[in-house]
Amino acid sequence: MTNWAGSTNFSRPLAWRTVGNVLFRALVIFIVLNLGYALLNPLAFLGRISLYNLLYPGRSRLPYGSDPKRSYNLTITQLEAMLASHEIHRASKMSDEYRVLILGDSSVWGFLLKPDQTLSARVNSSDYQTSSGRMVRAFNLGYPTMSVTKDLLLLERGLRYQPDLILWFVTLESLPTWKQLDSPVTQRNPGPTRALIQRHNIRLDPQDKRFLDLSFWDRTIIGQRKQLADLVRLQLYGAMWASTSVDHHIPETYNRLIVDLPADDTFQGFGPGELKAGDLAFDVLAAGIGQAGDVPVLIVNEPIFISQEMNSDIRYNSYYPRWAYDEYRHMLAERCVVEGWQILDLWDMLSSGEFTESAIHYSPAGVEQVASLLGVAILEHANRIP
Repeated sequence: MTNWAGSTNFSRPLAWRTVGNVLFRALVIFIVLNLGYALLNPLAFLGRISLYNLLYPGRSRLPYGSDPKRSYNLTITQLEAMLASHEIHRASKMSDEYRVLILGDSSVWGFLLKPDQTLSARVNSSDYQTSSGRMVRAFNLGYPTMSVTKDLLLLERGLRYQPDLILWFVTLESLPTWKQLDSPVTQRNPGPTRALIQRHNIRLDPQDKRFLDLSFWDRTIIGQRKQLADLVRLQLYGAMWASTSVDHHIPETYNRLIVDLPADDTFQGFGPGELKAGDLAFDVLAAGIGQAGDVPVLIVNEPIFISQEMNSDIRYNSYYPRWAYDEYRHMLAERCVVEGWQILDLWDMLSSGEFTESAIHYSPAGVEQVASLLGVAILEHANRIP
């Protein structure tokens, strides 16, 4: 009689050996894939692959958000992915289009504003037309951190899209040299940022420790699993963006800006008279204007809230003591004259009631006022060209 039990005992080692072989091969494949991925470092290439402007519309402002479930948006700092999701990425420039890029901080991006309430949206809704019959179309390349070096990174890429004019919003808080690499966009793009520093001899340290240089492990699939997941999530949120036009959660209530100010006359550790032109990143503005080449750049000194309440004789707002901001305006104006830069100084053009929770964030009515002045400036520039 055949002993089947004995044959079963022989099959168990064989089965475990088969499982072990499968697991070993899977491990080898997994290691090879991670090593190959790290060597190729394809994150920038993958960032260019986007469903935006193909399956659903491009976003009207760069992806940024801390509450994805309500804003259908999330913060992305990978430059190629940021721009691939934007409406400008596949917007063919028509022969009758006068294209304007608007750079700057969260005031340009449009914090606490709907997509159709931003500066670029309000410029576009005005249907400006140049004397030669070209229609003005503005694109929002603002991003919510205050650093002109961050703006320079976006300007460099924005030039790919054939702008006719660049509006660059700046303020004192975006110019201190020691703050330039505080933005996650500069920190997480060390290669492109260093290249700009070296190309334009910018007074920043290419070896600054705030740069997030990736190790070999960081460049593997495992090391970049969050960045890869974010790229996928950004695509998935695009469907909700397309159906709702929501890309920013605006709470029903929020803390109003501070109107009663401290009796503190210091700015970033500087006392009255101590802030010098060398402390501000005017060389970054020079780099951007040089990078733009034949494309004119208009520097816009953005509006700020001016308090009329406690200690307003010492400070304009929570950001700026009066002496520091006044000296900044003087230094900026002087530099513009020396370098031949064009500037539109809007610092005090909004009443205090047109600011929301920050000294640089405008209400929809405030945006309308700023946008109307931008429209005048845009047409003045456009009509200089035959």
